[in-house]
Amino acid sequence: MLGKLFGRGGEDPAGDPHVLAPRKGKHGVYTLRALGDPRVLAAVEAADAGDWTAVKTALAPFDLGRDQAVLGQLTGIDGLEEWIVRAADEDEEHRATALLISGAHHVGWGWEARTSALAKNVTREQWQIFYERLRIAEEHLLQAAELRPDWITPWRHLLTSGRGMSVDDSVKEARLAAGVRRDPLNLDIHLEWVSQLQPRWGGEPGQALEFARKAFAAAPDGHRLGCAVAMAYVEQWVESDDTDCLQDPRIRTELREAAERSVLHHAYERRPGWQGDYNIFAMALSLAGSSKASNVFRELDGVFTEWPWTFMADPQKAYARFRKAF
Repeated sequence: MLGKLFGRGGEDPAGDPHVLAPRKGKHGVYTLRALGDPRVLAAVEAADAGDWTAVKTALAPFDLGRDQAVLGQLTGIDGLEEWIVRAADEDEEHRATALLISGAHHVGWGWEARTSALAKNVTREQWQIFYERLRIAEEHLLQAAELRPDWITPWRHLLTSGRGMSVDDSVKEARLAAGVRRDPLNLDIHLEWVSQLQPRWGGEPGQALEFARKAFAAAPDGHRLGCAVAMAYVEQWVESDDTDCLQDPRIRTELREAAERSVLHHAYERRPGWQGDYNIFAMALSLAGSSKASNVFRELDGVFTEWPWTFMADPQKAYARFRKAF
């Protein structure tokens, strides 16, 4: 099924065997598939088929305990919960990996049950399913973290599940500290906390941006952490009733400088899924009306990732509209 969904790509024009050939859609825009990497696609297809042995083989080049982008490709697969726990029970050697995948999957599966509706519009049955799935997620993620103390990704997902479970602030902060202790410059941990600091989750206006600025200031040139600043501004736009709230020369300048010191810097490393970083900046720069968005869209060459465009009513159409405008 997934083979038909993603399509089968050969090598790119440069002959890189780890790049899927793009399938451009309307207006030259296409959704990134399997991070643009055939090795990731093989893992996704194996998971879709419920073939744990094939999943392990395909994942050999990656470290799910530190690579959130690859892990994220496995967590939304329908029916994964039907066999992944059995794999964890039967495969002692790879138990931590199976528990990590299961935990991350149950987080997303839980939010799927809750939906994106306002809390007052979520039914009692939806809340019950939501909490049950998050309870399983927390159990599996904590077990994975215990089995592999060096891993970062369990803590990233525990921040998300903790937000849904409304755990105490001290617990949330302890989980943040656990992730940062393992990698002080980990973007995914910082993006989770940028979300946590939003007013809709109990934060104060400006907190997230201050946090992101401080983190990025400590990062070397070319580091992904610039995306935390861009995402803080996107979140600011989401929270505001004013759709033009980012149309400020100072904001445009800050976002331009952040892009130039991170994703557009020559030291930036393009790993599988790098287009997600560029999409964050593409949206932030576009909302701010910065001409620097054209540089980012040019590098993307039409590649669209759902996050963070999902904040818009028609994500891909919004991407195409801004891309054309710049």
